[in-house]
Amino acid sequence: MGAYDSYKKQVVETAQSLTRKGYLMATGGNISVRVLGRNAFAITPSNYDYMKMTPGDVCILDFELRPLEGQLPPSVESAMHGAIYQARPDVNAVVHTHQVYASALSLIKSPIPTLFDEQARFLGRSVEIIPYAPSGTGFLRDTVAKHVKTHNNAFLMQNHGALCLGHDVERAEHNVEILEKCSLAYLLAICSGKSVSKIPLAVREIAFSKLRKDQKKVEQGILETGGE
Repeated sequence: MGAYDSYKKQVVETAQSLTRKGYLMATGGNISVRVLGRNAFAITPSNYDYMKMTPGDVCILDFELRPLEGQLPPSVESAMHGAIYQARPDVNAVVHTHQVYASALSLIKSPIPTLFDEQARFLGRSVEIIPYAPSGTGFLRDTVAKHVKTHNNAFLMQNHGALCLGHDVERAEHNVEILEKCSLAYLLAICSGKSVSKIPLAVREIAFSKLRKDQKKVEQGILETGGE
């Protein structure tokens, strides 16, 4: 069994699960998983059908985007993923989707305030807008790396889609689902024309403090393995 096989398998299983649930469509979006103990990550290949993907198709790159394994070209957003792992030592998985309701909010540049307890606990204080930058560019890489330092785990990418982070790939996938629930609920609420209520500030901060506590534990574990 190869050193990267478990990471490749996680990428494929998550990509296919999210495709079946409707969060990934066609070949849009991308998924990566940090390789623990190395400055490297596994990522989906570029423009490849998720339901036909096998672990052998997944690419392994170091943080300088040098290929370590894989024959296919990696996702054009690889630089963005690498920058996130360097900016956020607590993050072990990154999922970028073009999911519909979150993407709709990105078009009207509408961040999502803290509407639900689980949102604050797992996504952060709010779901902010990352300003538009062309796909696959250094500008997008740098813009994303700057915004993820808020320690939130979900973002709306203007005129592009959604970005969800997690301490493992299961958490990142769950965050995709929480984000879409919040996006749909918020869209329906603002369309009603009525005032949208938010959870109390004190509750938000308590939930966010629990998220930060979890993140610090993961970050310390990564640093101890020499992953940074």
